[in-house]
Amino acid sequence: MEFRRVVVTGAAGFIGSHLADRLLSMGAEVVAIDNFDTYYEGKEQNVQHNLGNPRYKLIKLDILELDSLIDAFKGADVVFHLAAQPGVRFSMNNPHKTNRINVSGTLNVLLAVLKCGVKRLVYASSSSVYGVPVYLPMDENHPTNPISVYGASKLAAEKYCRVFYEAYKLPVVILRYHTVYGPRQRPDMAIHKWTKRLLEGKPPIIYGDGKQTRDFTYIDDIVDGTIKAAETENIEGETFNLGSGKRTEINKIVKMLLKITGKDINPVYEPAKKGDVPHTHADITKAKKILGYSPKFTLDDGLEKFVSWYESKTPCA
Repeated sequence: MEFRRVVVTGAAGFIGSHLADRLLSMGAEVVAIDNFDTYYEGKEQNVQHNLGNPRYKLIKLDILELDSLIDAFKGADVVFHLAAQPGVRFSMNNPHKTNRINVSGTLNVLLAVLKCGVKRLVYASSSSVYGVPVYLPMDENHPTNPISVYGASKLAAEKYCRVFYEAYKLPVVILRYHTVYGPRQRPDMAIHKWTKRLLEGKPPIIYGDGKQTRDFTYIDDIVDGTIKAAETENIEGETFNLGSGKRTEINKIVKMLLKITGKDINPVYEPAKKGDVPHTHADITKAKKILGYSPKFTLDDGLEKFVSWYESKTPCA
């Protein structure tokens, strides 16, 4: 499916800003929506370089404002819905805000897409919907038993997407992202926090014993898969895992960052946090077969790129 005018919600965030950049490079007209929530700082810098582009329109808008969403969606071929309240740990202490944005906000997006006759909605969900794995790697049919408020909110939003597809034939595709990292990564995410502490000469903090594993996925690969989910014909109602297809132990990630930063600092171990799952590992067979998704970045390359970006943004590091 070809598209000329697209909307990206959460367009000033980590993933959303990279997606907007790629869409602009493809020649699309991008309507970028973000409410610039104060959950973390720096989002203004993520959009600054596009403000002079005549094909880029930035609207400060909250997805809880339905009428304004409808106005913004008019004429769009595709809506990429990435706006959310992120953070597994944040969600455990702030369940109402997490539910309000991730569930009620997504319901508004669905209503606006339906009202405006948008040709495709791509919804960014999360591996957090799976909860504690029953088997690895986890395919899209794996049981969904989230153990965090964040995971539950993303699953609830998925269910609304499914209802709108079944009841109203709304053309939605659901993507389950797995631990995305890279330049512009949120400061509350592990790789960002470990890098910051290492470059400040402080020990990285690992929650738990560090033997838990994650499917770390580089941002460019996630953007590739997300765009393919908008382009591929006849996949409405489908759900796809987007990950690297590999899992890496947390202890190993910290060792890799120690090597890249040239530091010799032992990590500090603290008790595991509520809501954190022991393992994530995406089975990406379906995305490879149907979307032509093929992650290209190795963990070594991705971490090098992240640290280089962080150092360029923090001259005193």
